[in-house]
Amino acid sequence: MFSWYRELTKRERNTFWGCFAGWAVDAMDAQLFSFVLPVLIAVWGMTTAQAGYLATATLLSAAVGGWACGYLADRFGRVRVMQFTILWFSVFTFIAGFTQNFEQLIAVRVLQGLGFGGEWASGAVLMGEIIRPAHRGKAVGTVQSGFGIGWCAAAGLAGIILAHVPAEFAWRTLLMIGVLPGFLVLYLRRTIEEPELYQQTRAAIEAAGHAPSLVDIFRPRMLRVTILASLLAFGVIGVGGAIVNWLPTFMKTVRHLSPGASGYYVFLVTGGSFFGFLASAYLSDVLGRRRTFQLFLVCSWLVTIAYMFLPLSGWWLILMGVPFGFFTIGNYAALGPFFTELFPTAVRGSGQSFAYNFGKAAGAVAVACIGILAQRITLAEAIGSVALLGYSVAVVATLMLPETKGISLTPGLGDVAEQGSRPIDEERQRPIPGRS
Repeated sequence: MFSWYRELTKRERNTFWGCFAGWAVDAMDAQLFSFVLPVLIAVWGMTTAQAGYLATATLLSAAVGGWACGYLADRFGRVRVMQFTILWFSVFTFIAGFTQNFEQLIAVRVLQGLGFGGEWASGAVLMGEIIRPAHRGKAVGTVQSGFGIGWCAAAGLAGIILAHVPAEFAWRTLLMIGVLPGFLVLYLRRTIEEPELYQQTRAAIEAAGHAPSLVDIFRPRMLRVTILASLLAFGVIGVGGAIVNWLPTFMKTVRHLSPGASGYYVFLVTGGSFFGFLASAYLSDVLGRRRTFQLFLVCSWLVTIAYMFLPLSGWWLILMGVPFGFFTIGNYAALGPFFTELFPTAVRGSGQSFAYNFGKAAGAVAVACIGILAQRITLAEAIGSVALLGYSVAVVATLMLPETKGISLTPGLGDVAEQGSRPIDEERQRPIPGRS
């Protein structure tokens, strides 16, 4: 299953491990706050509404930061922007440990979120352009399994510090630790170079005198791809994230899962997501991008319905966390390679990051929709309804998007120049030598 890794060049491997570490650190710093939040509610007396504002503000700022950093990655380079975003969110995670009230914390969280969204935007594009077509899905998707590693690291640190340090100091200590991995990742970035594909494209842009803008991905020839990719991200990230957000509440209030059992549940969901990332990444190069999404989306809905309506209890309920994490979260892995191949090089960062972060922002709306529906129907029915709608939208999007498995990326302006441009399909569908 991992024989492909031995075929990678030193440059490809350096990029792989640098981006893997970056994604793990991103996930760790983001998840640390989920363990800090209950402590802040107790220590500061925050309301649940204020806690919700913090989560929503971070999601929205991450969406804005992701799109902006994707555009900056097109203008100033994938590696440079990735380095900056890692340093950015590491520093603001550290600063969050010094905040004294809710107003200060939400301001820092908004700034922190800009970096969270930006790291994926630049790193995923970098990986997609460095790795050869035959292994792009496996490599880019496997990098995202670093999310599970970062999540486990956050849980381990939280468990140790919150258990041995007084509450009023523990949450500050936990956030301040979040700055340390950033410097390690920045050191790793010194071994990574900009993709030749990007350098050649920048040279073509300078020669043509046409610098891409934020609105180029909404031009007529590219608008269809932008919309469909965004709808796919909504179903995969937005709806999946909304369900993950509500599932602990469902397990506690409806299934009456004990606090001790909740720890096992989180561990199994995390473990399932890690292997789901690997499986989704591998299958995207075997079955194709579209079929992999369709398989995982259908299974995600079936697992969600099982959680909501089957009479599960005890260990059966906890063990269901494995397939839930495997399909619902592991599905994210195929987004990176698919989006890399859908957009031309000149606006790849902007297009890819907009679609991905549209899904994140829509997830905040999906969370609210479940809460509103739960006032009229049961929480199980509300989660099931949103899941069915979101996953169905994503499946339809895959049917309308082209299959891109194995295509060779080419440098150039793509569809961004108003004069003398070629259709996006010409760049996306250029065949690999030796392929029929």
